[in-house]
Amino acid sequence: MEIDFSDPEFIRDPYPALRQLPALSWHEGTGRWLAARHATADAVLRDRKLGRLWRDREPADVYEPFNLLHRNQMMENEPPVHTRLRSLVASAFGRGHVARLRPAVATTAAELLNAAGDEFDLLADVAEPLAVTVIAELLGVPEADRHRLRPWSAAIVRMYEVERNPEVESAALTACQEFADYLRHLAAKRDAAPHDDLISHLVAVPDLTGDELVASAILLLNAGHEASVNAFGGGVVALLRHPDQLARLRADRTLLPAAAEEMIRYDPPLHMFIRTAAAEVRLGDVTIPAGGEVAALLGGANRDPAVFADPDRFDAGRTPNPHLGFGTGLHFCLGAPLARIELQAGLSALLDHAPELALAAEPIQRPTFVLRAYTAVPITTRSTPTARSSGPDGREQPRHRR
Repeated sequence: MEIDFSDPEFIRDPYPALRQLPALSWHEGTGRWLAARHATADAVLRDRKLGRLWRDREPADVYEPFNLLHRNQMMENEPPVHTRLRSLVASAFGRGHVARLRPAVATTAAELLNAAGDEFDLLADVAEPLAVTVIAELLGVPEADRHRLRPWSAAIVRMYEVERNPEVESAALTACQEFADYLRHLAAKRDAAPHDDLISHLVAVPDLTGDELVASAILLLNAGHEASVNAFGGGVVALLRHPDQLARLRADRTLLPAAAEEMIRYDPPLHMFIRTAAAEVRLGDVTIPAGGEVAALLGGANRDPAVFADPDRFDAGRTPNPHLGFGTGLHFCLGAPLARIELQAGLSALLDHAPELALAAEPIQRPTFVLRAYTAVPITTRSTPTARSSGPDGREQPRHRR
């Protein structure tokens, strides 16, 4: 079958179509092979003949703000460039920054929920401000500037979708330029007066160029922030639609780490990783020529019945859970420990907030596939949700505080 990545019904629920795909198939529309099973997707992500081989988008002068951020980041490079960049960033990233944030994440999540009241939008009132606060604290972005991070991130990541329009691309390029300019300015300030934050530590790394520092910081923010918000939103929706699992988790908080992993598996925030063949490579009975592209479809891999029992059911205690939501191999997500802290802290605070939780209205989904997300998740702690007014699209509108 030929998947239409722009089909609204496919975007709404891609899993039935992904289940029908073979382990590896050619997709005419994108000119790529699709790896839709766990073993094949895992092989694609691990095989060093299949890598991230960045090619500047053309025309280069138009796309330079976007190209600059990607040709200089670890995710778009292979060894030895990837090895150097990842080791330098990991060194700064690992200096206790993530561990020191754990208490603050829990406190912030609780404060946001207390302020949200008994009916709120999980994304606008909790997930987004929590993620912005965490990543801004990590990087060292002043509180007065933090409101700029989410719009920049949201605009840039729209460039990764299979289908885009000129307006999306223009907004992304503007965000790339503004974000890069801001971080250069912040890096210069930290160079003159260092703080105990990631930007200060990156500035102090002698082998990291200015372009690489900016690209690395933006990658950490976009990947960590965007994925955390989307994973939490989608994961909570899944949990609320499996009330038996919500009750199970309330009764046994030791399941929180497993439930957080299941959020990533069940409805992953990132559905597609693309790899390019640096040389001819064999996958099963298919030969991928040099230069050919293969897309690992993480949603299909994470619902593979050969690996996960009852894969379409959310299981808060699922173990083992070898999902591919954080990738695998050389490019395994550097920010996975931070994402896990956010998911566990957010979920714990949500359970503490009220003895009853339910969807107050149908969540509003973002019309994108690669980055799977909701734009609103209305939550109520009342036994009977209050009436809602309708917006211009005819949907009930969630109340939320900004």
